[in-house]
Amino acid sequence: MSAPALSSSNTSEVFASDDSARAQFAAAARLSAWRRRLLPLGAAILLLLLWEVSVVFFHIRPFIAPAPTAVAATLYDKFGLLIANLAPTAVEAIAGFLIGNSAAILLATVFVHQRTAEEAFFPIAVMVHTIPVMAYAPILVLLLGNGMEAKVAIAALICFFPTLVNMTRGLRAVSPQQMELMRILSASSSEIFFKLRLKSSLPYLFSALKIAAATSVIGAIVGEWIGATTGIGALIIQATYNFDSALLYATIVVGSLFSATFFGVISWLERYFLKWNVSQTG
Repeated sequence: MSAPALSSSNTSEVFASDDSARAQFAAAARLSAWRRRLLPLGAAILLLLLWEVSVVFFHIRPFIAPAPTAVAATLYDKFGLLIANLAPTAVEAIAGFLIGNSAAILLATVFVHQRTAEEAFFPIAVMVHTIPVMAYAPILVLLLGNGMEAKVAIAALICFFPTLVNMTRGLRAVSPQQMELMRILSASSSEIFFKLRLKSSLPYLFSALKIAAATSVIGAIVGEWIGATTGIGALIIQATYNFDSALLYATIVVGSLFSATFFGVISWLERYFLKWNVSQTG
């Protein structure tokens, strides 16, 4: 016995309900996206208002904690000075990011193919990572001088270990079934690496790169604290010694905005290159 055919009116009702469901889903997704954007913005505005009111109400002296309006005025008045000092810090952070992460990726590749090398050198990498950055920063300044090289080296070292660990884990995050299939297909070691291991490691790698995007800026600033005449770190020291708290806070804001921008660029690259991995990119 055949099923009764749907009438044209019933068919139109089904399609209409589907279109209505899709529209509701799209509206809910847009609302959720706006909520994710507006909630942090609202919380930030609320905190700034509380900060402004506290400074005025408790009569806090400007050299201790300036009002947000004073910081904003300094950002406007000394924008050229802040950008001029941001430029060397940005160059040092980006160069350290590229060098440190490249070295970590290369060493992780060696570790995956040579277990003996991992057993020999991974404990050394752990030991170096446990040394506080303020301890080895003066050593690097003494070895490399007061120029940009020492700051780049500090930024590279602070990026190196998290990427090494994540990349090594990612290159090994291959199921036995996938490896067996590649061997059945007579794939070479290079084909297994580029077509299987490297792809599986990308989510791990981008997780490390997002951390490194922030820590490389920290490394460059710490290097400038030890010895520099220009840069965000040097400007922070100068503002502190001069009790210019408004300039100090403005410098911190500029450094934080650059770090957040760097993080955002890496996040965008992650979404672009990992379109196939929705669970990782969101």
